Amino acid sequence: MSAVLRPQPPAVSPEQMAAAGLRAFGRIAEAWGLTVDEQIRLLGEPARSTFFAWRKQPDKAGLSRDTLERLSNLLGIYKSLQILLPDAAAADAWVRQPNSAAPFGGRTALQHMLGGNVSDLNLVRRYLDGVRGGGWS
Repeated sequence: MSAVLRPQPPAVSPEQMAAAGLRAFGRIAEAWGLTVDEQIRLLGEPARSTFFAWRKQPDKAGLSRDTLERLSNLLGIYKSLQILLPDAAAADAWVRQPNSAAPFGGRTALQHMLGGNVSDLNLVRRYLDGVRGGGWS
């Protein structure tokens, strides 16, 4: 029996992934109604000029590992919300609603994410992944 050879998709460079992540983050920021200051904070406090250069030319953005991890968490949070709350408006509003779940203590998820650390974003992502999987761990 012979194996069927299928064409492999072209490899995606780290630069292409970073550019795609930045473009997606721009759409998420718009959907969530994030201010420029909130966006900068979520991306790890790059200089304002750097942030605006990324927005203008995402294909030329040289992103640090920290920024890439932040983007990964933010995209994961967005995806989880879209799955958990199929109404896009409800999913987008969730980040600004007070939350009594254990990790938030009455604060909003956005307030927690704006703490400044990658771990703040990761906690929200893990919480949502846990809810999707049937429990918070």
